[in-house]
Amino acid sequence: MSHQTVIVLDFGGQYNQLIARRVRECGVYCEVKPYTTSLDAIRAMDPIGIIFTGGPNSVYDPASPQVDPAIFEMGLPILGICYGCQLIAHNLGGRVVAATEDSAREYGKTETYFDTDCRLFKGLPAQGITWMSHGDYMEKVPEGFALVAHSDACPNVAICDEARGFYGVQYHPEVNHTENGTGMIRNFLYEVCGAKGDWTMGDYKDTAIRAIREKVGGGKVLLALSGGVDSSVAAALVAEAVGSQLTCVFVDHGLMRLNEGDEVEAAFAKWDINFVRADAEALFLGKLAGVTDPERKRKIIGEEFIRVFEAEAKKIGQVDYLVQGTIYPDVIESGAGNAAVIKSHHNVGGLPDYVDFKEIIEPLRMLFKDEVRQLGRELGLPEYLVMRQPFPGPGLAIRVIGDITKEKLDTLRLADFIFRDEIAKAHLEGTMNQYFAVLTNMRSVGVMGDGRTYDYTLALRSVTTTDFMTADWTRIPYEVLDRVSVRIVNEVPNINRIVYDITSKPPATIEWE
Repeated sequence: MSHQTVIVLDFGGQYNQLIARRVRECGVYCEVKPYTTSLDAIRAMDPIGIIFTGGPNSVYDPASPQVDPAIFEMGLPILGICYGCQLIAHNLGGRVVAATEDSAREYGKTETYFDTDCRLFKGLPAQGITWMSHGDYMEKVPEGFALVAHSDACPNVAICDEARGFYGVQYHPEVNHTENGTGMIRNFLYEVCGAKGDWTMGDYKDTAIRAIREKVGGGKVLLALSGGVDSSVAAALVAEAVGSQLTCVFVDHGLMRLNEGDEVEAAFAKWDINFVRADAEALFLGKLAGVTDPERKRKIIGEEFIRVFEAEAKKIGQVDYLVQGTIYPDVIESGAGNAAVIKSHHNVGGLPDYVDFKEIIEPLRMLFKDEVRQLGRELGLPEYLVMRQPFPGPGLAIRVIGDITKEKLDTLRLADFIFRDEIAKAHLEGTMNQYFAVLTNMRSVGVMGDGRTYDYTLALRSVTTTDFMTADWTRIPYEVLDRVSVRIVNEVPNINRIVYDITSKPPATIEWE
């Protein structure tokens, strides 16, 4: 099944992935492409519309990213956001200049007034807050364009040429700060582009399963299963497609949270697949013995994971395809064309050369994280796995500060479970994005049962965030923290003091190591 597609042309703005998410939330398939994408490549995708993103440059700078002017002759609706709006004006006879007065610059929340006769604002309030971030100014609007939104400081907040389907807004409708911003994007998609809303996760699942079956045929498929959301959903999707032709290798390094290894194994019991659980706890703990530096811990764990995976892969024999849980932000962040590389992603880095794959299958590569979770539900994965919190690759090894022992890990596992259990009982999971316990290497004096103790301090950490780039510490109610503290010191050996981390990111990071 082919979906209607909207292309987001990326000019280096910070919210580009968010634009794509908003489009998909409206039921329309969307892909982010670099601004250097050729017109032939755009035509080949047969889009129903194009969105130009924001960006840090000034359109009048000769070195700034530009588009082939012929894009405006393709007969496709175009929505320009911030830099994208100025790009439309610059190319079609308008004039964009640097703002020389504070009144022409706008940053942050701005009261804005809209002409609701314009299709972009149809059915929406005539007044509302928008999120501005521009230092340039459209001094002259192109011929044929109307002014359809203004603020107290700027008369040219939004422009449109309804006849050609060209729209430009100086603000960012994709961010939550802009009131009714998603409604504006929806209007562009449905009122201007004629979208049908044919992007559903159920359709994606069925299409992906058919594509995997066609590609794999009778071949063997191998997947390194970490127990994380992405690899678990990829495994479930491929299992639905090819069943026993799939082998999932789950390297149980002994650094998981309480019962997680069993939960991962149980989650895949319903599928007719070859599930290999490699019990490597003793190996990993032996290699980590006496190691205190977190970077050394990470490198040891990464290396040993590959070695165990190698050993298990040898037992399987010739494998035709490798499955990776790459998701769309991984693809974008790894860079394409002239795009900057934020971080290179290779989800099974360091795979052995002897495994001669015909091809790598990445069935999630066009999905965002929340879409991956939605697909997991469509496939019948349990909610505890679909909504699994972000968990560091080295597992609890970097939540035990200092040297690692099985006793310390078991102590942390139980304490962490109690913390998560009380959060669940208080129905607070939806108010925080990541929460966990850290076993510090600090000991202090305590009194238990009229006797002196000298045991470990446990730190609790919880943050609220939208992007994990910045985060604020969660204001957990005192009565919940009290229950957590009482339970841990009574139920978990070797802990006599609980502290709560109230540091935001920055200056702190989310994890302690």
